[in-house]
Amino acid sequence: MIMGIGVDTVDIERFTRQLGRTPRLRERLFSAAEAELPAHSLAARFAAKEALIKALGGSGALRWHDMQVVRDRDRAPAFVETPGLAAALAARAADRVHLSMTHDGGVATAFVVVESSGTGRA
Repeated sequence: MIMGIGVDTVDIERFTRQLGRTPRLRERLFSAAEAELPAHSLAARFAAKEALIKALGGSGALRWHDMQVVRDRDRAPAFVETPGLAAALAARAADRVHLSMTHDGGVATAFVVVESSGTGRA
């Protein structure tokens, strides 16, 4: 069952300028592995984190580093199952997160669906 849906769009040029103006922003928003990526990928990951917060109905105790985005073995984007994310999902009786990201035409967009499989494995 779908528990929440979230979408977010980020202007890549504006995001890149913000990263330049605030050097510690990369460290605050992204894991060490994420922070090494180019700005358009970071913009997509930031959009993914914002979309996840929307799909969850708020951030609660969830922190930026609890929402790490990686590519799975099939190269599809996915959130790392961090303890913070697991707790946020469990608090909402959810246990699966689906993520799609794209960047084109100067914008990065992410779409997130949070669902419960009904197995109670959150």
